Amino acid sequence: MDYKKAGVDIEAGYKSVELMKEFVKGTMRPEVMGGIGGFSGAFSAAALKGMDEPVLLSGTDGVGTKLKLAFIMDKHDTVGIDCVAMCVNDVACAGGEPLFFLDYIACGKNYPEKIANIVKGVAEGCKQAGAALVGGETAEMPGFYPEDEYDLAGFAVGAVDKKDLITGDSLKAGDVLVGMASSGIHSNGFSLVRKVFEKELTKEGLDTYYDELGAKLGDVLLAPTKIYVKALKSIKDAGVTVKACSHITGGGFYENIPRMLKDGVRAVIKKDSYEVPPIFSMMAKKGEIEEEIMYNTYNMGIGMIVAVDPADVDKTMEAIKAAGETPYVIGSIEEGEKGVTIC
Repeated sequence: MDYKKAGVDIEAGYKSVELMKEFVKGTMRPEVMGGIGGFSGAFSAAALKGMDEPVLLSGTDGVGTKLKLAFIMDKHDTVGIDCVAMCVNDVACAGGEPLFFLDYIACGKNYPEKIANIVKGVAEGCKQAGAALVGGETAEMPGFYPEDEYDLAGFAVGAVDKKDLITGDSLKAGDVLVGMASSGIHSNGFSLVRKVFEKELTKEGLDTYYDELGAKLGDVLLAPTKIYVKALKSIKDAGVTVKACSHITGGGFYENIPRMLKDGVRAVIKKDSYEVPPIFSMMAKKGEIEEEIMYNTYNMGIGMIVAVDPADVDKTMEAIKAAGETPYVIGSIEEGEKGVTIC
C-alpha cells in the first residue's frame, strides 16, 4: 500500500506545479521575493512606501456552485478569474490596490492539465487586477470530492493610505450614483440559476444558442466576473474623490448598497437608467421569480457602484470609459432612513 493506491498522486501534484508556473510568472510584481514553490509567498513591504498611514485590506471568497457549469462544459480556464474578481473587487471598493493573491484548489483527483487550466484563469484575473499570484495550494482529496469535481477559493491582500479609504462618511443628499456594467450573473446566486435551468444543465443544453441572449446559454452563464480595479484606479487618477462604493455581489442591490451608506441617507436607484442584460429577464420569466427577489439576489447588470459629488460625474464617467468599462448614472443619495429604493 502507498499514497497513490490510497488515491493521492504526488507525481501528478508535481506536474501540476510545473504546468502552472508559466502562468504564475506573468503575474509577478517587483515586490515579490523568492521563486515559485516555497512554503510561503514573500512580498516586500516596499509597496507601502510613500503612504502616510498605510492600511492593509483583505478579501476572501470562492466561486460557489457556478463551478457545476464548468464541470458540465468541461471548461476550466475562466473560473479562476471569478475567484480573483470576488476578492479583489472587495479590496478595491474600499479604495485599496490589490497587492497579492493566493488560491486554494481542492479536488477529488489531480488532473495536472485541468489544474493548470484553472490556475491559468487565476493568473489572468491577477493580471487584470495588477496583483501578484504569490502562492496557493492544490489538495487532492479522494473520497471527499468526486474525481471530476473541485472547489476553488482565494484570498487577496491590498493596501491603501488611510486618508484614501472609501468609508461613506462624507455622503450627503444630492450625491450621484454611477454604476459600472457587469458581464452578467458574475459569481453569485448560481444555486437559483441551476434550479431555473435544471433541464438545460447538460452539455447539449448549455451549448444551445438563444436568440434573446445572442449567445449560447453556457457561454452567458459562465462569463467571468468583471474586475473593476483599473476602473476605480482610473477614477482616483482623474482626481475624483469616491465618497462611497459598493461591490454588487451576493444579496444584490438590497443587501450590498446599504453597506456603502452612513446613517441618515438612502440610495434611490432608477431601474430604467440602464439596460438590464437579457439573461436576468429570461431567468425571471422562466423561474417565475419576483422582481424584488431578482434585485435581492443578483447584480441585475451593475457590478460596482460609486457615489460622487454631482460636479464630478462627467469626470467619473470618462475615467470609467477610459478603463474599458461601461458607466451609467443610475441614481442618487437622499436624506432618509438608511436603505435603498428601487423605482
